[in-house]
Amino acid sequence: MAAVLEFAGVTVRRGRATLLDDVDWTVEEDERWVILGPNGAGKTTLLQVASAQLHPTTGVAGILEEVLGTVDVFDLRPRIGLTSAALAERIPRGETVRDVVVSASYGVVGRWREQYDDLDHERAAELLEELGVAHLGERTFGTLSEGERKRVQIARALMTDPELLLLDEPAAGLDLGGREDLVSTLSVLAQDADSPATVLVSHHVEEIPPGFGHGLLLREGRVVAAGLLDEV
Repeated sequence: MAAVLEFAGVTVRRGRATLLDDVDWTVEEDERWVILGPNGAGKTTLLQVASAQLHPTTGVAGILEEVLGTVDVFDLRPRIGLTSAALAERIPRGETVRDVVVSASYGVVGRWREQYDDLDHERAAELLEELGVAHLGERTFGTLSEGERKRVQIARALMTDPELLLLDEPAAGLDLGGREDLVSTLSVLAQDADSPATVLVSHHVEEIPPGFGHGLLLREGRVVAAGLLDEV
């Protein structure tokens, strides 16, 4: 079984600050991981490396059997589905939900002059249905509730049938009911054998969906524990 992520001694420094410190971590293609830790532990930085958005200062970051720094990231990134607050901020508020999702086919945020075929639109419609937001297809992104936006972002992340799905605090900003609904949706995805390897970042244990079997605990940029979730 191939590893989708294989980090060896991954360290990220920014100025005098060490954001990740000598991280060793492997994710296999059928695994679902949750990254836990307090604010400032390095969770988002780890996901930035895993999504080929950030190169490590030292160490080796293997992603989908490629090594970061020796591969064109623009070829690698379409193979990775990502949701994050930073990405959500880049989505034009006047963009329709349908276009938010379908534009992932080209790896762009916001429609420009791309031409999409019927298969692209059918795939987007299927994902919106699967995430329970098909009725919002013609609404603009800026008119959605926070919970609806989270679901649309996940649909967008799945648009290219990624080999790796990365979710950075997908339940952040939701009320209790919204969190419970989203956790239930993520649980269904996690238990689907056809879903890609998935990594979810959270700092709330109650937001871990059933179906996630592995955990990585970070503190001050270092791995404190990693392995089966009930042993971490």
